Amino acid sequence: MVFSSLTFLFFFLPLTLILYYLSPKGAKNSILLLLSIIFYAWGEPVYIILILFSTITDYFFGRAIAYYRNRNKRIARLFLIGSVVVSLGILSFFKYADFIVDNLNSILQTNISPLELPLPIGISFYTFQSLSYIIDLYRGRVKVQRNLIHLMMYITLFPQLIAGPIVRYQTIEEQIGERKWDTKQFASGVRIFTLGLAKKVLLANNIGLLWDVISAEQGEISMMTAWLGLVSFGLQIYFDFSGYSSMAIGLGKMFGFDFPENFKHPYIARSVSEFWRRWHITLGQWFRDYVYFPLGGSRVKPWKIYRNLLIVWFLTGLWHGASWNYVFWGMYFGFLIALERAFLQKYLDKLPAVFSHIYLLLIVLMSWVLFAHEDLDEMKQYIKAMFIPGEGQFYDSFFLYYMSSFSLVLLVCLLAATPIFRFIWGRIPHRIKPVLSLVAMGGILLISTAYLVDESFNPFIYFRF
Repeated sequence: MVFSSLTFLFFFLPLTLILYYLSPKGAKNSILLLLSIIFYAWGEPVYIILILFSTITDYFFGRAIAYYRNRNKRIARLFLIGSVVVSLGILSFFKYADFIVDNLNSILQTNISPLELPLPIGISFYTFQSLSYIIDLYRGRVKVQRNLIHLMMYITLFPQLIAGPIVRYQTIEEQIGERKWDTKQFASGVRIFTLGLAKKVLLANNIGLLWDVISAEQGEISMMTAWLGLVSFGLQIYFDFSGYSSMAIGLGKMFGFDFPENFKHPYIARSVSEFWRRWHITLGQWFRDYVYFPLGGSRVKPWKIYRNLLIVWFLTGLWHGASWNYVFWGMYFGFLIALERAFLQKYLDKLPAVFSHIYLLLIVLMSWVLFAHEDLDEMKQYIKAMFIPGEGQFYDSFFLYYMSSFSLVLLVCLLAATPIFRFIWGRIPHRIKPVLSLVAMGGILLISTAYLVDESFNPFIYFRF
């Protein structure tokens, strides 16, 4: 596993910041590269070779593409294809080999032994980052990176290496070579990081306990308990992933980088399309720019638009995991977005906001049952519990117990999933904000640390992707 949270917070991060800011300007990227390698090797001592091989390969492919781009477009394209094949080949081998073997065994009635290789942490994220560099270089949107250290630092940069956001090379191209130290930006980074830590430790982990209890029920659960479980899972995965993204963005600011926003209160959306403009924004933008647009985007015949959408969402589902439930989950959203584009969106726009919000929340909650259950039989059983009351029960004593036990954390999570706290903060007089912010961040860090000391290792959900 990667560093424990306490080791990271009170040893690795302070040491990294000290070394980074004490090092001369020309050595800062080398320091970040070295410490990022140590960070990754701590959890993946074998697979560090893999990420370094992938990065060095992209470096030489990139140099070749830059050399031939204006001399011989065909040769440049061959190097582009070579780089994409290597990157996606590595990703596919480690992530999807056993999935393919299992399905072949099921279809052909064979007995091929799966490889059972552990999935390299963060491979889906850093593969997409390296592809963004190569593809944008071929398109002429970025300049070739001639410094191997700089490119390796970009790919292995530890804040967002494990679980995003997906930071495209184009986004921080200028910052890789030139960053300025700014106390205001550093303070902003600390604040964003602390809030992200609170999302994970205080919200995601605690509401996740409710999902753990409900999903572990072996017998039938009541209809209300089933829906309560989905609410808790939806909140857990949101605060877990958005918490990591906030921590990564905050850490980036501490080192002079501006990483893109990855979440914008997705649960307040009024349509599925809007939800995905607010949820995991960098992944949606990646598939839009590198898959949807090259397929023709919306500039083609209507039937091809829907084909393009379904291809993108098939790949989005598959990106999340090597299991059919993720494919179903992706196609579920692709189908709904296609429906909204075809005719449903104009009706949603006419509805009062409260009804379109309810529509979106029900759609998303139902999607989480697909996402949460890799076992299709368990998924069917859970869906049955959602719509068919067991033994005529809409709710039972367990539901009442869960509601009373988790009412406070549920309320806080529901409020925190909206912009209400940001609205309240905006109403506070500016003269007292600095002191109030310092006290609040100190209190949040203290409470979060207390929780970390008291609980066992609880990794981020998106580590497995």
